Amino acid sequence: MENMCKEQKFYDALKEVFVGAKVEGESGYINLMRIKSAYYQRCVFPKLQKDINDALEPFPEFREELFDKLYTFFNRYFSESGSIYFRYTPIHQNIYEKVYTDDKDVVLFWKTHMLYYVKTDRLFKNLEVEADGFKFFFDVSQLEHKKANEKKEIIYEFKEKRNDGAIVFNVSYSERGKITKIDEILRTLNAKGMKITEEVLERVFKIFEKQNEVDYFINKKAKEFLQEQFNIWLYQYVFSGESQWTEERIRQLQVLKNIAFKIIDFISQFEDELVKIWNKPKFVLNSNYVITLDRLADRNVEIVEKILRHSNLNAQIREWKELGIIEDEFDKNKILESTLVGKQLGKKYQFLPIDTKYFKDLEIEILGLFDDLDKSLDGWLIKSENYQALNTILPKFKERVQTIYIDPPFNTGDDFEYVDRYQDSSWLSLMYDRLSLSKNFLKKDGSIFVHLDNNAEYLGRILLESIFKKGFINNLVWSYRTGGASTKTALPYKHDSILFFAKDIANFSYQPIYERQYLEKSFIGAKQDEEGQYYTDTLLRDVIEGVIKDFSKNIVFNTRPVLNLSNEFYGFKTQKPEGLLYLLLYITSKSEDDIVLDFFAGTGTSLSVAQKLNKKWIGIEMGEYIDNFYVDEIELKNTEKNKKDLYKKFVVLNYEEDTSKIKAVVKKVGILGRLKQVLAVNGRNEPCGITEDVNWHGGGFFKYYELEQYEDTLRRVKYEDSDLFDNPYEDPYNQYIFMKDLKMLEALEIDYENNKVKVDLSKLYPNIDIPETLSNLLGKWIRRISEDYVEFENGEKINIKDLDYRSIKRLIWWS
Repeated sequence: MENMCKEQKFYDALKEVFVGAKVEGESGYINLMRIKSAYYQRCVFPKLQKDINDALEPFPEFREELFDKLYTFFNRYFSESGSIYFRYTPIHQNIYEKVYTDDKDVVLFWKTHMLYYVKTDRLFKNLEVEADGFKFFFDVSQLEHKKANEKKEIIYEFKEKRNDGAIVFNVSYSERGKITKIDEILRTLNAKGMKITEEVLERVFKIFEKQNEVDYFINKKAKEFLQEQFNIWLYQYVFSGESQWTEERIRQLQVLKNIAFKIIDFISQFEDELVKIWNKPKFVLNSNYVITLDRLADRNVEIVEKILRHSNLNAQIREWKELGIIEDEFDKNKILESTLVGKQLGKKYQFLPIDTKYFKDLEIEILGLFDDLDKSLDGWLIKSENYQALNTILPKFKERVQTIYIDPPFNTGDDFEYVDRYQDSSWLSLMYDRLSLSKNFLKKDGSIFVHLDNNAEYLGRILLESIFKKGFINNLVWSYRTGGASTKTALPYKHDSILFFAKDIANFSYQPIYERQYLEKSFIGAKQDEEGQYYTDTLLRDVIEGVIKDFSKNIVFNTRPVLNLSNEFYGFKTQKPEGLLYLLLYITSKSEDDIVLDFFAGTGTSLSVAQKLNKKWIGIEMGEYIDNFYVDEIELKNTEKNKKDLYKKFVVLNYEEDTSKIKAVVKKVGILGRLKQVLAVNGRNEPCGITEDVNWHGGGFFKYYELEQYEDTLRRVKYEDSDLFDNPYEDPYNQYIFMKDLKMLEALEIDYENNKVKVDLSKLYPNIDIPETLSNLLGKWIRRISEDYVEFENGEKINIKDLDYRSIKRLIWWS
C-alpha cells in the first residue's frame, strides 16, 4: 500500500506539473493545458508506466525508492503555472547557490536567468463564499485571461440568484474602461429582496481576489537545464550517501537516471515549442495612419475634398472635439478656403490630424501620394507586449536607432502588476531579454537611457553592465522634488537615476550643452555678445556632474527639481516632463532623421518630444492607455484646487468624496490621443511642455498598429490531430512530436491541380496588414503600397493578393 502511495503520488504530481494547475476561463494558455493533458493521457502516461515496469523487473525492491526520488527531484522545478525553473530550493540543498554564484551578474537572478518572463496572472477558479448569512458564487468560466502583463481590474456583474439562494456573479477583466457597477448591483439585489450592504459586497470581492497569483515563464533550454540539474542532484546524492556501492546499486541509480531523462526529453519538447511560439515573428493587425491635412494638401488638395465629403467625417470631427483639438462651434466649411489660385487649406485648420480608420476606402490613395512611404513617416506606435514587438520589428530597424529611452516599471505596487517571491530576479529576467534585444537596434554611435527609481537603480546598473560591457557614460540624477519631511526611520526620497550607456563607447559622442558665464574684458578667450558684454562658454557643470536640476530656461526646459506637470499632465504618478526628455535627446541625437525608441512608452512623453524635435520615433506599449482615451481611477486629497484640477484635466465619469479624499473614475487622454494633440498644435490642449520653447508648429504623419500576441497564437494552434510516437526507428521520447501538427496551417489551401498553395490569412485574423508584416519579417523598408502589391526600398515587389506561402511560412508553421 505504501509503495502504491508513493507511486501514485509521483504520477499525480507529474500530471500536475506537466499539465499545470487546473484553471478555468478562456485563454491560449488554457488551450495549451488541454493539449498537454491530452498528450499526457494518450501517450506519456501509458508509455512511461510500461518503461518503468520493464526497468524495475530485475530489482522490484527499488520501486518505492525510485518513485520517491523522481517525485523529490521534479517537485523542485515545476511551478503551478507549468513553468520550469528553481521553484523549491531549501537551504540545506545549497549546492545550487554554490553553482550559480560564480559571477556577480548571475547572483541576483540565478533562479530565473534561463527564463523568458511572459506575464503574471491569477489562477482563477470558480469559488463559493459565505458572508453575513448570504451565499455568493463567482463564475469564471467565461473569463478571458490577460494576453500579456497589462494591468487590468477585475469586474463583477450580477448574473442570477440560484435556486439554493446563492448570488451568482460573472467575473471578467475590464475592457475599454468597464467598471463594476456596485450601486446597480445593490439595487438589483434589493429588488429581489436581498438587503446586502456595499461593505459586504466589497468584502466578498476581496475574498475572491485572494486566489493564487503566479508568474508565467518559458524555459529557454528546458532539456539542457533539467538534465544538468538532475546530474548535479544525483552527484550530490551519491557523494552524501553510502560509501560502498554495489553493482546492483549502481544499476538501480542508472535506471533512475534513464527514467528521469525520458521524462525530461518529453517535457522539454513542449517547452521548446513554447519558445518557438514566443519567438516567432508576429502578424501586424489593425493598422491605421494619422496624417495632418497640410501633408495631404501639399501633394493633392483633391484628397482633402474627398475627406470633407466622406460619410465618416462626422466621426472624425467628434474625435477632434473629444481631444480638444477643435471648438464646439467648429465649421468644416472653413477647412478649405477659395483663393485666386484655387482652394487652399485655412491656416487655422492646416494641422488637423486625419485618422485613416475613419477613411479606410481612401487609405491606399492617401499612401499613394508618397514616393517613399516609410521614410515619409515620423513614427510607428505599436500596441504589443514589448519583447514580442522588439523581436518582430528588429529586422526592419536593426542598427537604425540613435537613442533609446525607457522608464520601465518596478514592483512598487503602483505601476507594475506582479508579485512573486523572487521579485528582483523576476524583474531582471523581464529586463534582461528586452535590453539585450534593444542593443541590436542601436547604431554604432547610439546610446540608451534607463530611468529607474531607488528600488531598481542598483539592479539596473549590474544588468546594463552585463549587456553593454564598458559602455557606461554616466548616472544622471533626476531631482524631482525639494520638499518632503524625514521620519525616524527614513529620509525623503527626492530623485531618480537615469543610467546612461553607449552601445560602443569608442564611437559615441554627444552634443555639449553650453552655459554663458560673463567675465571681465581682460579674461583670456572672452567673447563679446550682441549687447557688448564679454563672456565665455563652458559646458553645463551640472550635466558634467550628472545632475539634472534647475537650468536656465534658455538651456533646458521644465526640468526643475519640483515635478511640475501643470500643462502636460496625462494622469500617471510617474510621468516625466517633456523638458527632461528634451535634454536627453538633445545631447545624444544629432540629426532630424535620427530614430528614438521607447519600448515602455507609458504616457508617450518621449514620443511627443521626438515629434516636436522633428525626429523619427518608435513607441511600444501594451495597456489600454495606448489608445485615444482610457479610463482610470484617481484618488486625491480633498481640496478645492484638486476639485477644480480634476474637472479641468479630465472627463469625470464617477465622483465620490469624503472629508479627507476624493475618489473619481475619469477619462484620460492616451498615447494615441496625445500624439494627435501634438500634431494639431493649435488645438485647445496645446501648446504644452516644450512646444513654445522649441517653436513647434505642428503637423506630422505616423502609423499605429497592434501585433499578434503569444496568447493569440496559443489560442489558434492545433495539435490534437497529431499521431504520436509512430517512428519505429527513433526513441519515442526524442521524436519531434509536433512535426505533423497543423499549427496554423488552415491559412494555406493546397491546389493540387495547379501545384500551387493558396494563402488566405483572413482565416487566422481579420485586418492583417500584409505589407507591414512582410516589412518586419524581411527587414526591408516600404517604398510604396498599392491595392495589389508592396514595393520595398530595394525595388523588390511582392504581390499581396497572391502571396507565396514561403514568404510567410515562419509566421504560421514553425518547426
